[in-house]
Amino acid sequence: SALVVLLTSMPLANAFNIVIAGGTGAFGKALSSSLANEGHDVTILCRNSFLASSLHRASSDFGWLGQSFLEKHPGIKLRDWDGGDLLDIVGQDWLGWQEDTLAKADCVVNLVGGYTQQREMAAERIVRESLRVNPTALQIVVAPRDDELKMISGGSPSLIVPRLKQCDDLVSINCVNCECMRLEANRMEHGCEDIKKVIHARLK
Repeated sequence: SALVVLLTSMPLANAFNIVIAGGTGAFGKALSSSLANEGHDVTILCRNSFLASSLHRASSDFGWLGQSFLEKHPGIKLRDWDGGDLLDIVGQDWLGWQEDTLAKADCVVNLVGGYTQQREMAAERIVRESLRVNPTALQIVVAPRDDELKMISGGSPSLIVPRLKQCDDLVSINCVNCECMRLEANRMEHGCEDIKKVIHARLK
């Protein structure tokens, strides 16, 4: 069993540069740590890196990973971005995030939640800037299954379902290398493995 643990903790021969948008929630935390443990470089786009990396959570309005989590996973970095909505910027250093992150990314994973208009703006922002600085990067869009939306969102499925489809279409129509994934709710570990399988298969 010790040998198994050793082998699974060794970094991959091919380490990738992976950008995760909306990665300061529970799912993003699980995915980023799993990728970092495999030796990948992970950059999480967030609205306020200072709050996301603070010792204690300061506000429920913003995602939080915590200082201890980031110290445990030095392969994970945070980067402020505008998320497509200039009125929602709180971080102080968001300018140039495209060149700092997307330009060198092998893969971009969109985990932006909320499933409001913000999701649409964030998806459009990621696609537009990726096409400008790095059009061949693998684009992965992650969303819950339609029949499970009520479990994780307080919004109306009649509004959310078309919004999610619009985000999927935006990626599939414009990006040459993409995957639109619908994952089961409350199966976080399984979902992380599904995403990693796509990354490994497409970037090998």
